[in-house]
Amino acid sequence: MTTEKVFGRVLRKFRTINGLSQEKLSQECGLDRSYISLLERGLRQPSLTTILLLSKVLNTTAAGMIHEVEEILNEDTQNRISDKKR
Repeated sequence: MTTEKVFGRVLRKFRTINGLSQEKLSQECGLDRSYISLLERGLRQPSLTTILLLSKVLNTTAAGMIHEVEEILNEDTQNRISDKKR
């Protein structure tokens, strides 16, 4: 799975935990709703400034979001290594 797709999953998770629609998140961040959609679908990669802005609105830290992305990517890598050994 690509980093962009994983970030999108993490973003969607935090957005839904906070009970925000893409529209509401975009309004609170000052970003376009279609950009939020592109991020969640893994079709765009956010800048550090965007990650910091999103994390503030989503009541988390940029480091927390990145950590979740890393955990999923590492798990995905371990699963692929295990599958190759079989």
